[in-house]
Amino acid sequence: MADELVRVIVVDDQRLIRESIASLLDIQPGITVVGTAGDGRAAVDLVLTLSPDVVLMDVRMPTMDGNEAVAVLRGLAPACRVVMLTTFDDEEYVVEALRAGAGGYLLKDRPARELAGAVRLAHAGVVQFDPAAAARLAAVLTRTAARAPAEPAGHALTSREVEVLRLVAAGSTNREIARRLYLSEGTVKNHISRILGRLGLRDRTQAAVYAHDHGLL
Repeated sequence: MADELVRVIVVDDQRLIRESIASLLDIQPGITVVGTAGDGRAAVDLVLTLSPDVVLMDVRMPTMDGNEAVAVLRGLAPACRVVMLTTFDDEEYVVEALRAGAGGYLLKDRPARELAGAVRLAHAGVVQFDPAAAARLAAVLTRTAARAPAEPAGHALTSREVEVLRLVAAGSTNREIARRLYLSEGTVKNHISRILGRLGLRDRTQAAVYAHDHGLL
């Protein structure tokens, strides 16, 4: 429904930060903050209790950090979209978050309106990267590609599917991939569905991690 609210949980170990983010989001159209948590373990319990649509998750926290919490939630609450919201754009954090199953990686210095837009996109299933985080990920992928063997994993894919996978891993949208490869968006969607099925992957995030791990960029 058009007037359906996106239900959000904010997770951060600093009380002032999480309450500020929660307050700013709660006044944005189409969004309601249903809870906050101070660490990953509390976040998991809260998600299982409240069933939110989106979780904004800090990375570095006591008891259970954000990446550990994401990995747990992917198994216990797969319908919930988890977006990392942090001050860290270190490439190790970015890659580990994606490997754990995060649906995006954003930095905390975004205006409230942009953050609200990011929440709505996450709810719609759109994977998002802050430009700084995307640059870090691209650097990792480039180095991995340079070290890759002449015949990398991914042989189950056709050459066209490998092209599509590389562009997905680089953060391109379906429209951008269609323009780049002179395909229709419907054809791109079909390619991505086949890629995920053949490689046993769940979503575009896992596809990006697969490309990173197998030197396919």
